[in-house]
Amino acid sequence: MDLKILNKQGKASTKTFKASEATFGKDYNEALIHQLVTSYMNNARQATRAQKTRAEVKHSTRKPFRQKGTGNARAGMTSSPIWRSGGRAFPNRPDENFTQKLNKKAYRAGMKSILSELVRQDRLSIIEEFKVDAPKTKEFISKINDLGITENVLILIDAFDENLYLSSRNITSALVVEAKYADPVSLVHFSKVIATTEAVKQLQEMFA
Repeated sequence: MDLKILNKQGKASTKTFKASEATFGKDYNEALIHQLVTSYMNNARQATRAQKTRAEVKHSTRKPFRQKGTGNARAGMTSSPIWRSGGRAFPNRPDENFTQKLNKKAYRAGMKSILSELVRQDRLSIIEEFKVDAPKTKEFISKINDLGITENVLILIDAFDENLYLSSRNITSALVVEAKYADPVSLVHFSKVIATTEAVKQLQEMFA
């Protein structure tokens, strides 16, 4: 399939990029994409929270009130999970494992489905190169404006560019990422995706 290459003004040029149908021509698989995104987010979670059990909370072993005659439910200790300031029945632990396994074949299929949907929705644009002369935010914003982009944008490049990284890191609506580090959450989240021709070639090699 042929994808249009944009010029520096964000208009379609006469040049086209021969993209692989195997990567950018897949059917939309919503269930697989959902599984891919949720597993990626779960794998990024850190078990940094902790709660106390009824044995760990500070409490007295004294019976709070007598067994009968008060009209209350029976209670042995104030550390009971149903009491205020009591311990948790099933507490969160620092050693919790949120990992969700996804097979490599399913991961590749999900990524290709996302990329194909980006093409169908006209959210993926291809340019020959994306560079700035100096690490200045003003230059980066000017470059984005020249392309006619008003939404939040993900820019995929083939190799690390320090000028691009430094000039874009203060802009919350833009993210510059090497193609090999492209993740499903970013691809789904950003309204517009711009990829250089070399970055597209990397994606095709990765998910071929």
